[in-house]
Amino acid sequence: MGPRLCEICNETQSKYKCPACLVPYCSVVCFKKHKEIPCAKPVPSEEKSTADPESHLERTLNVEEPGNVLQKLQLEAIASSSEIRDALKDENLQKIIRNIDGSPDAENELDKAMEVEVFRIFTDKILSNINL
Repeated sequence: MGPRLCEICNETQSKYKCPACLVPYCSVVCFKKHKEIPCAKPVPSEEKSTADPESHLERTLNVEEPGNVLQKLQLEAIASSSEIRDALKDENLQKIIRNIDGSPDAENELDKAMEVEVFRIFTDKILSNINL
């Protein structure tokens, strides 16, 4: 996904995103104009995923062992971990995760990611948070 146009002025490449609704904007002037109307974090909808088919890859979830699927409490432990949130600030890690998520062969991409130290450290942090 490449650079996006500011959705406020529609003239300049966006450099920022609204922290609440993720709308791209280019400057303080555009941000202030955007904030004149209250906004909220977008809720995923079927309409959005069908509007841009390239932004979402449909994959069936094949789980050989149902016990390998994380439970709600485990997911909450991951989401509430400041250690994991801090790790996710790393741009290289973000890129690796996007590559896995956007790949038609995610399993192969995951295997490649496991060769990268920052990703291995990240997965170790997740496993320790979910007590595995």
